[in-house]
Amino acid sequence: MELGLLAVYTIALLTVILAFVYAVYLAVWVKKQKNENKTIERVADLIRQGANTFMRKEYTILAAFAGVLAVLIFLFLPKPVWQGGVERNLTMALSYIAGTIFSAIAGKIGILVASLANARCAEAASHGIKPAFLIGFRGGAVMGLMVVGSCLLGVLGVLVLTNNSSMLLGFSFGASSLALFAKAGGGIFTKTADVSADLAGKVELGIPEDDPRNPAVIADNVGDNVGDVAGMGADLFDSNIASMTAALVMAASLDDGAALGIHAVMVLIYSALGLLSSIVGIFTAKIGDHGSPTKALNNSTYVTTGIFLALTALATLLFKGFRWEIWGASAVGLLVGVIIGLATNYFTDDNAPIVKRVAHASKTGPAFTILSGVSYGFMSVLPAMVGIAISSMVAYKLGALLAPTPELTVQYAMYGISMAAVGMLSIVGMIISNDAYGPIVDNARGLAEMGGLGEETIRVADELDSAGNTVKAVTKGFAIGAAGLTVISLLGAFMSEVNAVIAEMNIGLAAAGEALMAYITTFDILNPTVFFGIMVGAAIPAVFSAMLILGVDKNAQRMIAEIHRQFKEIKGLAQGVPGVEPEYNKCIDIATTGALKELIPAGLFAIIATLVVGFIGGVNAIGGFLMGNIVSGLLLALFMSNAGGLWDNAKKYVESGNEGGKGSDSHKAAVIGDTVGDPFKDTAGPSINTQITVCSLVASLVATLFINLHIF
Repeated sequence: MELGLLAVYTIALLTVILAFVYAVYLAVWVKKQKNENKTIERVADLIRQGANTFMRKEYTILAAFAGVLAVLIFLFLPKPVWQGGVERNLTMALSYIAGTIFSAIAGKIGILVASLANARCAEAASHGIKPAFLIGFRGGAVMGLMVVGSCLLGVLGVLVLTNNSSMLLGFSFGASSLALFAKAGGGIFTKTADVSADLAGKVELGIPEDDPRNPAVIADNVGDNVGDVAGMGADLFDSNIASMTAALVMAASLDDGAALGIHAVMVLIYSALGLLSSIVGIFTAKIGDHGSPTKALNNSTYVTTGIFLALTALATLLFKGFRWEIWGASAVGLLVGVIIGLATNYFTDDNAPIVKRVAHASKTGPAFTILSGVSYGFMSVLPAMVGIAISSMVAYKLGALLAPTPELTVQYAMYGISMAAVGMLSIVGMIISNDAYGPIVDNARGLAEMGGLGEETIRVADELDSAGNTVKAVTKGFAIGAAGLTVISLLGAFMSEVNAVIAEMNIGLAAAGEALMAYITTFDILNPTVFFGIMVGAAIPAVFSAMLILGVDKNAQRMIAEIHRQFKEIKGLAQGVPGVEPEYNKCIDIATTGALKELIPAGLFAIIATLVVGFIGGVNAIGGFLMGNIVSGLLLALFMSNAGGLWDNAKKYVESGNEGGKGSDSHKAAVIGDTVGDPFKDTAGPSINTQITVCSLVASLVATLFINLHIF
């Protein structure tokens, strides 16, 4: 059966519409659930207002930044306007703006969903784990469906309006740049509040985690929304767009420049079937009255995976031009993503032996908490790195089998890797649903305590929250692994863009009777220019992470000082005198101001470093730069994400009554481990994969200038 372009667009668009309709249905269902506790309603309203205030201020700053960047893109990219690039540059600038808008909407959807679900989930926890789980998961699913539906809609829109897959680089860069700053800003906000609330509350004052006397407790819950919901929504939106962009750019080079040849059609159909699989997987999510939330979330992921593999195999069987080699590449990518998730689960699940060992180490003090957590965090990197390496190697070999001539082997092989990335991210609708579930139930746990719903309700909320922590760690591992394959694909897209520029320049050189430029087929690490790029690129993720963690450090110190002031100056606050409340807004303002101050420098550092290396050493230096950035960045991102999740669940394991329980020396040591892990897992770690993507997209966008203007 042969697929025409109209049929491809129709299939993709109908899938998007189905996702949006189902998301609206789930949102209405969540909104109809009981929300009658006045205390919880008031606190939830404070959280909602704080999140919206931060997002409004953050997006105002980012809108100005995006406006400046759009002007620069119009003036210089893909080629300077004074060299005849007006129309293409304008299209690229508009694509970039569209990418930022779609990414911003993804974050805003997340905040809206979380504010609908958190209070209702807290109240439902008093009736058992089943109703509370359904509210938390379905609230997260709204975000998952809307974000992935928007991804596919945005890509379709750019292709239809421009008929040029290269314009997707601008769209993807818009999504990535905004996601980078949103994730960094939201991460600094949330961990400023979390670290401050834990150190000042649990360690110094010995009060419960979500005690309403703690001035930082509302800021902490606001942070869950702006960091884990809005930030991660934008992050995974960016990863999905970037993987599709890389695949479609390389597909165009294989389809003689056509934006929608057979290789591009496979990308769109596989992406649409992935979204359809997520819809079915979300529908099947179930839990019994005494079931395990972690098991329910994992089972839904396995169902989604199986459905995707079956649907894409059927499409490959039925549709003319679809190749089993490409199906194999996407299947390998997806299966490795699941394996990365399982490995992450082993190192971070509170029922796994690793978490219990770190909790036990806390009995001998915080130094051993840190040492054991760091050690196991580094060990956890191996399965994911090996998995990414194996999937990229297998996908490369499968793609190479399609090459009609030896000269095209690398192009087809890199397309194979790009389809492995598309495969790994095919179930991203389910992954985002699981991820958004985490902060919703985390908020619900805090609201249950502040609303005085009783110990049994808090216990149920804690069980939901613990599953959320594990799933968030799995999601981060999955997202980082997907980013690994995506940026390898983007390295291939960079080569495609460079060779397209060289082909255009060679036409002029041939007409003038001059020697032609050689095409780029590989980057030789023994070439000193390439090696220069590798060394610089490897250092960028470390410096980027340090800037973000220092941002949390400086901001948290200011907030702890504010907490001390309030307990000292507000009479009756420490004693819990009825009617005496802390000044929650002061802590929210500190977190907001500090996050907005720190978010721009780290992102600009990564972008400027890419430009400097490219202008010094040209495309060979950039090839090395991206390779070093990928390897170093993946290692650091996986380590920090897993170590942070491990420390968090070790703390929760102690709080559940093990190794001395709450208030013990073990508990205080575990809390210190958790506060070290907080900026690891929720600020720096998950931001690195976006940083790598941004650098890769900048390289592709500025390829023409790198060829023309490099010094060495």
